[in-house]
Amino acid sequence: MKFGTFVTNLKPESIRRNIQKAEEVGFESAWIGEHLIIPVESKSKYPYSKDGAFPAPINVPFHDPMLALTYAAAVTSKIKLATGVFVVPLRNAITTAKSVASLDVLSNGRVIFGVGVGWWAEEFAVTGASFNDRALKTREYIELMKELWTKDEPSYRGKTISVEGVRFYPKPVQKPYPPIVVGGTSDLAVKRTVRYGDGWYAVSKSLEETRELIRKLREAEHGANRSKPVEVTVSLRTGHPLTLDEVRAMAEMGVERTLVGSPLGAGAAAELERFHDEVMAKI
Repeated sequence: MKFGTFVTNLKPESIRRNIQKAEEVGFESAWIGEHLIIPVESKSKYPYSKDGAFPAPINVPFHDPMLALTYAAAVTSKIKLATGVFVVPLRNAITTAKSVASLDVLSNGRVIFGVGVGWWAEEFAVTGASFNDRALKTREYIELMKELWTKDEPSYRGKTISVEGVRFYPKPVQKPYPPIVVGGTSDLAVKRTVRYGDGWYAVSKSLEETRELIRKLREAEHGANRSKPVEVTVSLRTGHPLTLDEVRAMAEMGVERTLVGSPLGAGAAAELERFHDEVMAKI
């Protein structure tokens, strides 16, 4: 089992202290969520809460994920740096490809590119992005990024974007490119994962839900005849701190990475150390 934690949207000294502690005690990766802008009024339902309410306050300071992870890269040397998840269709695909490749070079190959199609219709409307074709754009943008990252003369022609007659540098350090982890638990998200993901990031509210989600993923894998299984990452959100028994149960189900929440502020580093001593050291 690999363990990841979160880059919380705090001041630089807090990010530095917490991510250095995570690296010190053996966390494999640090993940950061993101939104470009927070609508004050919204009819969209957050897919991972019972009441559909977005769990963060409207004034939460979401950093630009690529900038925050670049800062994290500069103050660490081993821990992997992950977007969890980056809303792909909100941005220009070439700009995103450049940011990911640059971060992978500057971090010496530590990027995990977690991606999603987005769920917040009001956020799309404010930024001028199309909500209805976001799944198609996400697929085509990722296909284009793979072309840009791997080919000397990249060329791509899709319904939403086409590129030819260009060069693209730098190329990522990781070959052929940083692992792409697809977020989401809907049937369509699972299909996207199997189609173009190296890994899958699921948020689950219970062990029973986790077991069912993994069953659904493996069935989709079998139907698609994938040669390489999808790596499974789960953030188990039960309302209490993750326990040793829960980690062991997830490992038996086939979870390969679990993400551990931590409190904001000065207590985060201490909580990471406690989790290492009480859980990680006993796996």
